[in-house]
Amino acid sequence: MKKLGILSALLILFVGTSLQAQNEKDQKIIADAEVAMKSMIAEDQGLEDFFSESAGYVIFPNVGKGGLIVGGASGNGVVYENGSVVGMADLKKLDIGLQAGGQAISEVIFFEDEAALADFKQGEFEFSAQASAVVVKSGKAENAQYKDGVAVFAMPKAGLMAEAAVGGQKFSFKPIQ
Repeated sequence: MKKLGILSALLILFVGTSLQAQNEKDQKIIADAEVAMKSMIAEDQGLEDFFSESAGYVIFPNVGKGGLIVGGASGNGVVYENGSVVGMADLKKLDIGLQAGGQAISEVIFFEDEAALADFKQGEFEFSAQASAVVVKSGKAENAQYKDGVAVFAMPKAGLMAEAAVGGQKFSFKPIQ
């Protein structure tokens, strides 16, 4: 009976620690997303309209990508609805083609309406090979438009990558409890 009590205590401690670590990880990603949002707006004031007028958006503050012929990217992000955090997201990308190098970027996806945001939250959202992001530079956001209910912006952070590749991005969503 004593062994069962010790095992139960260890299990509770392990689960509690895992939940706390997950919350700390999410909190770090949320803090990084806020910094990325401010950096993007500082770089291009036109993004303020997208942040204030979209039904929602997801910010991936740290996306790492790299490749040599076959490439990939991944990152964790924060999903906002009406300006409030509603969940966390993962980004995965795999592509093939002429490419070499590595790069770190911040990426934001704006959802024009509730239907586009709902598709993302239900896991029914992915980008095809034809999708492209507008690079965040002063004045670019003014002329950017939604395509199929989304607008995507990327801001390079570090590294250099040359690519002419075909691939797509897949996403997952986890609501905040």
